[in-house]
Amino acid sequence: MQVLVVLAHPTADSLNHAIAQRACTALRTAGHDVHLLDLYALGFRAAMTAEERVAYHSTTPIVDPLVHEHAELVRTADALVFVYPTWWSSMPAILKGWLERVFVPGIGFQFNESGKVRPALTQVRRLVGISTYGSPWAYVKAVNDNGRRTIMRTIRINTGRTTRSTWLGLYAIDTATPAERERFLERVERRMRAL
Repeated sequence: MQVLVVLAHPTADSLNHAIAQRACTALRTAGHDVHLLDLYALGFRAAMTAEERVAYHSTTPIVDPLVHEHAELVRTADALVFVYPTWWSSMPAILKGWLERVFVPGIGFQFNESGKVRPALTQVRRLVGISTYGSPWAYVKAVNDNGRRTIMRTIRINTGRTTRSTWLGLYAIDTATPAERERFLERVERRMRAL
């Protein structure tokens, strides 16, 4: 499979970077073709420009060459894997901005003749979200996990009914021991090898 891994964490020595690297290694070991997009390392601009907003509903909604390159990777991916920390009960702004700028009409979804939204990511067979949380699971559940909802519901709706989804979360990371972090990395590795 063609697997696109999207990483959203600014610090290269973070656990999220280790997670993304472990996931990519496991996916490659399993025989998949993997492309990693490290959004911070690429200097991806989160904010949509006025020009992009005007173009959004046109026949050419993407005006930035980097966004176009990422959209082509999404268009050809059989699996999408998102790795990020949950901050303020959601995904980092850079990832939200990436979705807004890349998953435009014709890429993330499409309109039918009646103007209704229809899936455009029907080639995606697997959807994976991996996140770290400062808070324990019960707190995250109580306040709502908006990043997870965006990936597991909104994106999932646009991939079609047969897409299988997986969520991996490491909760209470602020108090997690090195052994607990390593166990989570091993869990990520196992799940990615079995993708």
